Amino acid sequence: MSAIFTQIFIVLVIASLFVRIWLGLRHVNHIQAHRNQVPNAFEQTISLEAHQRAADYTSAKIKLLLAEALIEALVLLSFTLGGVLQWLDQQWMQWLPAHEILRGAVLIATAMIISSLVTLPLDYIQTFNIDARFGFNKMSRGMFVSDLFKHAFVGVLLGGPILFVALWLMQSAGNYWWLTLWVVWSVFNLFMLAVYPTWIAPLFNKFTPMQNSSLQARIEQLMQKCGFASQGLFVMDGSSRSGHGNAYFTGFGKHKRVVFFDTLLDKLNADEIEAVLAHELGHFKHQHVIKRIVMMFSLSLIGLAILGYLMQQDWFYLGLGVNTASNYMALLLFILITPVFMFVLRPLMAAYSRINEFEADAYAAKQSNPAYLIDALVKLYRDNASTLTPDPLHSAFYDSHPPASIRIAKLQAMQ
Repeated sequence: MSAIFTQIFIVLVIASLFVRIWLGLRHVNHIQAHRNQVPNAFEQTISLEAHQRAADYTSAKIKLLLAEALIEALVLLSFTLGGVLQWLDQQWMQWLPAHEILRGAVLIATAMIISSLVTLPLDYIQTFNIDARFGFNKMSRGMFVSDLFKHAFVGVLLGGPILFVALWLMQSAGNYWWLTLWVVWSVFNLFMLAVYPTWIAPLFNKFTPMQNSSLQARIEQLMQKCGFASQGLFVMDGSSRSGHGNAYFTGFGKHKRVVFFDTLLDKLNADEIEAVLAHELGHFKHQHVIKRIVMMFSLSLIGLAILGYLMQQDWFYLGLGVNTASNYMALLLFILITPVFMFVLRPLMAAYSRINEFEADAYAAKQSNPAYLIDALVKLYRDNASTLTPDPLHSAFYDSHPPASIRIAKLQAMQ
């Protein structure tokens, strides 16, 4: 059985890597083939220079992602069938022979650190080569390093306790430990949604109350009309790190905040900002966030139940290059291989997300003039260097948002 599982695992790793590379190359080739002609729908609003810049920026990002896909596959195979996890486990067993939970936490942390360090150069290239070359990067190298340490601090502070709880429940909570852990995990995630806006996000960006009183009055009127209550309107100093613009809701329940990137406020007029907010309110009105939370919790319950079964099967460990079964090794292996086995669901998740975006656009078109949202989207496509000519198959497989031409055409039909 272990040999069969090994074969299945290898096939899935290679197949998913092949699909990622094939789709990525299709995407780059399609973009470059349409690089010298602005789509008809955007001829009056997007210059050829801006269109070519978006094509080159997207192509550069995709090529880096393909390198990342190859590296991730090699790391995964090295960790498992290459025996790296087995070797690391043996080393930590010599240092911590009598402390299984601590040993497991340290092993998992070690694997995560190695994975992060291997891909760290790619993050650096994205920030200081690609983003810098196209005028998006505003970060200094000192800020880049500072963010790394902040992320590590938050990961240890929040991830450490939940990891110890998980390992303790796996050891002490009986056959249905996975159900108890699911409850704890769900409560933890809801807690994180509540505290993220006020305790974690400010570690990385500065949030200040909106100072534009006339714009604030318009936004508050729109939110009241849509039945949305928040803790306030905030402007984030996105320009300190990037030239990209965005707006979003954050938080959960009574802790919701409306956040605008300062770069967004600089690029859009009041009508367009209101239209963008109306789109975000459409997600709220259609309960997309709640539905995603329910979906996430459902998938995590199924995943933990599967892990509860797999951790008792010798073929699961042996098939992934590990000779010594343990609770913590089962958890680590499951974390590592889940993306490979879930890869087939990616286009379904992307399609569901695009449906949500269409629903939010339709809601925004009812709350404000669709022309304002069209103008806002065109500016965002242009200023964020988002390609207007994605490969249709790549877009269907990956994109959480509809292609620009389709999205704009639907909004124009609502005018």
